[in-house]
Amino acid sequence: MTIDTKISHTDSDALAEALLGMESIEEVKAFLDDLCTPSELRAFAERFKVARLLDEGQLSYREISERTGASTTTVTRVARFLREMPHQGYRRVLDKMKTEKK
Repeated sequence: MTIDTKISHTDSDALAEALLGMESIEEVKAFLDDLCTPSELRAFAERFKVARLLDEGQLSYREISERTGASTTTVTRVARFLREMPHQGYRRVLDKMKTEKK
């Protein structure tokens, strides 16, 4: 018997649906604490902080790296996803957060 180790599109959809169904920050944090290791959670938070700082446009990549502890490679990768990648996940979330603050 072989075990399928690939994550299907259906599996990622189910995860997205689970996140979408959360109703509070506490609920999301509890789910993420169960789902992720502490280092995975730190990595997610770090990348999102990098994205927010890049979006502000005030700091160089090196300054963002120093401020967040992320490698310059991570900063560059997040910047590329913000600018060029077709899914625009960071951009959608950042723009939505700006709209909700107003």
